[in-house]
This record gives sequence, C-alpha cells and structure tokens, in this order.
Amino acid sequence: MDIVERFINYTKINTTTSRENGANGIMPSSPGQMVLAQLLVSELEALGMKDIILRDNAIVTASLPANTDENIPIVSFFGHLDTSAEQAADTKAQRKPYKGGDLCLNPELNIYLRESEFPELKNYIGDDLIVTDGTSLLGADDKAAIAAIMNALQYLISHPDIKHGEVKVGFVPDEEQGLRGAKAFDVSGFGADFGYTLDCCGIGEFVYENWNAGDAEIIFTGQSAHPMSAKGKLKNSLLMAHKFISMLPGGEAPEYTEGREGYYWVKQLQGNSARTVLKLDIRDFSEEGYQSRMVFIRQLTESTCALWGEGSVVCHLTDRYANVFNSLQGEAHYPVDIALRAYKRCGIVPAPVAMRGGYDGAVLSQKGLPCPNIFTGAHNFHSVYEYLPVRSLQAASDVVVAVVQETFDEFAAGSRQS
Repeated sequence: MDIVERFINYTKINTTTSRENGANGIMPSSPGQMVLAQLLVSELEALGMKDIILRDNAIVTASLPANTDENIPIVSFFGHLDTSAEQAADTKAQRKPYKGGDLCLNPELNIYLRESEFPELKNYIGDDLIVTDGTSLLGADDKAAIAAIMNALQYLISHPDIKHGEVKVGFVPDEEQGLRGAKAFDVSGFGADFGYTLDCCGIGEFVYENWNAGDAEIIFTGQSAHPMSAKGKLKNSLLMAHKFISMLPGGEAPEYTEGREGYYWVKQLQGNSARTVLKLDIRDFSEEGYQSRMVFIRQLTESTCALWGEGSVVCHLTDRYANVFNSLQGEAHYPVDIALRAYKRCGIVPAPVAMRGGYDGAVLSQKGLPCPNIFTGAHNFHSVYEYLPVRSLQAASDVVVAVVQETFDEFAAGSRQS
C-alpha cells in the first residue's frame, strides 16, 4: 500500500481524544481510537508480523522477527492513536500540488493556507501537500507517524536482504492528554532495548530534550455572604485567585517565552465567591529550574494562606513527566547516535531541537526504555492549517528503515563503528 493512501485511510477514522472521558479514567477515551487500533492489527497480520497484541485500552504491540543470527539489540518504534481535542470534526484530507504562494483549502468557505502566515511553505514548492478542507485537524499528529512506521515495516519485509535484529512497534492511545497511553504501557513486558517515537516536527528535526513538566492545582476557599450585608464578611475566592495569579513572575508565560525559557501557564480557573480552583502547568528544561518553580508555587501558597487565613489556600503539586535528556546520558546515549547516523544515511541534515512540550518517549524513557523522537514531517499541529509534505512523510519512513540498518551495523560482529 502506498504511504499516502495509508495515511489518508487513517485520517478517515475520527480519533479525537475526549478530555471528559479521560478525566474519568476511560482509556481509550474515544471509540475511534479502538477502531484504528483494530485496523492496525489487521494490517500487521497481513504483513506477517508476530506477537500481535491488542489490549482492552487500545494499546497495540507487534514484532518483526530478526532475519539474522547476530546478537542485535531490539529496536522499537511508537506512534499514538489519538488526535488533539482542539477540533473534533471529521477530517477531509486532500493531496494538493504546491507551486508556491497561497494554497486554497476550501473555495466555498474561502479558506487558504497563506504563505505570509506560514513562510516555511517556501521550502516545499514542487512537493505535494496533504491538507484538510480547513474545517478540521489533519491528524498528522500522530497518524503520519503510524503511516511512516507501517510503511517501513512493509519495506523491511519486502526486502529480506536488509539484515536486522528483532524490531518491535507500539501504538498507544490518549497521548494528547497527559501521555496516558505511555504511562499505561508495559515496558518490561514489551522487551525492547531502546526505541523512538515519531511525533511532531518538520523534516530533519530530532528531539532528545524536552520539558520537565508539573501540574499545580490551587484551591481558594472564601466566605460567601449576601451583598446587602457583605461588608466585613464576604471573602471572595475568585478575587483571591486573581491576586494569586498577579503574583506570578511577569513575562514567564507561554505567550512571552521561547527556546529553553520556562513558564507558568494559567490553564484553567473555575469557581465562585466561595470556592475557586486554579490549575497551572509548570515547565522548565533544567531539573534545577523546574524544582525552583515548584518551590515558588508552594511558597506563594503558604504566603497567601497566611495573608487570607488558615485553610484559605491549598496547593497540590504533581510531576507529569521529566526531560528525556536525563534518560539519554552515558551508556543510554547510543539511540541518539544511531538516529543521527540514520538521518545522514538518508541524506537528511539532523536538526536537534529542544521540544517545548511532552511526548510519549519522555515517559517511556523514565520507565527504562531510552526513547528519542524522530520527525514526522508535518507542520501546524493542533490547527486547521495542519499540513504534511509528502516527501517529508516518506523521509520519516526512510529514517525508520535506516535506524534499523544502523542498529545492525552498530552491533553486528565485525562491523562495530568507532
């Protein structure tokens, strides 16, 4: 099956993650994710993959047996089934040649992918782009990854002359809400030695550094009173929360930061005069900076609680995921080296980036499976202007094959690279 046909088939299945179901512990959070998982199982079976397992939570795993007697570490590749909750409409993917300038997505609604807004389009003149009709996400996050991995498996199986050790794949649900699928993934039972997720990023980009991430839930308890007799009695928890927010460091928010600059993100505020709940995301690339931010929130809670009275402000801090960089040091660094050589083998200049976000590989790495991230080639994730250059999609699949080849070259007897 052609890689573009494969990808577009996946986009026809609505796998929008459900935050409501996820909050209630349901996984997969949306039925379409199980439908996609079942389709992948049938395709894996048709390819002749082994040890195919579909779990009740829609996690899919499978293995491609080694075709050599050499002792080669087991490499693995991961993609996630769900798409972001920002848009829930069904995807109407279309392949269009790009000749430069603005690209019309939807003539009836006058929706265009405009070069002035997305200047990187100039890099893809002469390529075909897979886009939507401007009313939904494309779902390249992360169906491009799934298509690239499945296409690579098809290529390896049809080219038995390419010697390789065992190759494993995993497809997980609900990445888009706290990496839930990766957190539920059984790394020890999976049995791989190292792995790669494919998620985000234009062609050439490579991730082995991301946030240290935490969550803060701060509960403000006030005292309600009728406004006609509220003087000296009413303690408005909404105003308390707003004052708390005003004490956060100015400029340290997502809309003011870039690169490796950390932030506090005021993500949700809900309540009334009696009780208000504030939710914050806390992000920093360094472990020291992250811990400092968590301490600051704790100290601010204590200070405001002392100001407004005992029990008026309560804070719950939790860690979400750690910087994958911490898990790729020393002996665990070889997946990075192998991937960089694979890029070069494909004629792609590696462009390492520090991801201002999280991905499944960060969780898998914490569990003991070193797991950097390879590009999918797509742009504008979580947007109706999401697009996927066809050459970039094919390049992602080529890199997967090259990683398998480089792994064999690295560890086969007599061929170890210096």
